[in-house]
Amino acid sequence: MARQLKAGTSKTLGLIVPDASNPFFAEVARGSEIEAQEADYSLLMGNSGQDVERESKYFYLFQEQRISGVLVSPIEDVREEIESMRSQGTQTVLVDRKADPSICCSVSVDDIAGGRMALQHLIDQGYRNIIFVAGPLEIQQVADRLSGAREAIRQSRGGAQLRVITTKNLDVLDGREVGSQIVAMPPIERPDAVFAANDLLAVGVLQAFVFNASIKVPEEIGLVGYDDIAFAESAIVPLTSIKQPARLLGKTGVEMLIEEIEDPSGHRHRQITFQPALVVRESTTGPSAR
Repeated sequence: MARQLKAGTSKTLGLIVPDASNPFFAEVARGSEIEAQEADYSLLMGNSGQDVERESKYFYLFQEQRISGVLVSPIEDVREEIESMRSQGTQTVLVDRKADPSICCSVSVDDIAGGRMALQHLIDQGYRNIIFVAGPLEIQQVADRLSGAREAIRQSRGGAQLRVITTKNLDVLDGREVGSQIVAMPPIERPDAVFAANDLLAVGVLQAFVFNASIKVPEEIGLVGYDDIAFAESAIVPLTSIKQPARLLGKTGVEMLIEEIEDPSGHRHRQITFQPALVVRESTTGPSAR
């Protein structure tokens, strides 16, 4: 490190994620690490924990250490931080979020399409009274998934409706809390399906339903998650989910980052957007299939 600092160069990359405990971001990190190692780079990871101040500290730390490039999955707008880093020669790539092409590269997934896909599947299965468990709507990916879900509702002709319940976090405990709220509803007010903004929320909802055998999935309520983490397939009732290529996001982000580090003059910013895929499992055997 001392030699690198003296020379002003580094073979080290940084990765900032909003929730290292989420298996989705663990897969993003794994893909990043594998690609970095193959290119003879090291990778340091920082977990912002959905805390903007903590995220800013990682930006400062990585810049202070003269890391060559940083991948970041930001909480909010980080344009100022990115411009500061790039002015000091530290390249950046946004992961799981689109960037302004005039600033830097990005690699993401079409979350609007994913949200539309999830709702269309529920509608096709015969569900009509659907709740979206959203998490914080300030997170762009969550807002995009809701936008896609609303598009599917607008395009449906069968009278489907969508209600939204927001949560503070995108984790199992918050999902369980929403699930308990649904259990407490009078049967006539309950939804017949739930679309959760990620699989952790969906698992929490499922846990609340299963405790004391309160609500049967999918016999009484269908359930769709998002990300298709390992927990989705191994849940008590295997979850239908929208699959994101998490490892590929990390791999592609590192590829673009190293490309710019090693050839800054010839590099052109790119915005790569992957398409999600619907993975159908037992949690959405809808009314039409019963």
